[in-house]
Amino acid sequence: MTAPARTDIWARLRGATDARVGLGRSGDGLPTGAMLELQSAHALARDAVHAPLASEVIVAALADVEAIEVESQSGDRRTYLTRPDLGRRLARADAERLSSADWDLSIVLADGLSPAAVAANGPALVHALLDRLPGWRIGPIVIAREARVALGDEIGALLGAAMVVVLIGERPGLSAADSLGAYVTWRPAIGRLDSERNCVSNIRPAGLSIPDAAARIVWLLTAARKATLTGVGLKEDYLSAPGIGAPPSIKRLGQI
Repeated sequence: MTAPARTDIWARLRGATDARVGLGRSGDGLPTGAMLELQSAHALARDAVHAPLASEVIVAALADVEAIEVESQSGDRRTYLTRPDLGRRLARADAERLSSADWDLSIVLADGLSPAAVAANGPALVHALLDRLPGWRIGPIVIAREARVALGDEIGALLGAAMVVVLIGERPGLSAADSLGAYVTWRPAIGRLDSERNCVSNIRPAGLSIPDAAARIVWLLTAARKATLTGVGLKEDYLSAPGIGAPPSIKRLGQI
């Protein structure tokens, strides 16, 4: 029996991932087409990092829910990129605007390192979460500019929320510049560690879909409330839960 051609193997791999595998070569470098695609992806990633947050688009998409706009102590994009610490604390004037109430959950839409990802995917994910959380007391949606993940800790604490989920633009890669991440933290407070959070990442049309992401986040929220914790102490056995199963991307990779 003739062994399958090597090119067939690479083609199957490329069909299962956005990663750049089996691109071939031209002399000591990449083929022209692959090189141009790489340069284009790099330009998109740089643009995604530096782009301002289109907050007006988000506010319009969330017109049916209460929303509050805030910003971190960074003040501008350049400072945000060079001083991560300032992106973790609210501007004083905005901190004074948030009042405590007995919320089960606070949802924060944060620009992070890809504001475009938040504008494109954030509102739809917020609505998907709200639809799946009947009976939960959910505070006003907070739209945060120049924000790091930890900014949600201060926001959640000021709002008196039992949990916070931060939907934030992820660091753009050379395969995706529009990816959204969701970070869930129990009892948010300034100084929480990354090990005290749970993350759902790669939320985008070509990655984890909005419905699948919302289902996974709601599962985490429900499990966290039952266990009264998040982070490394919360066992993420979502894929083994009844009726869940692996997402299509994992199933596809398993077929290679």
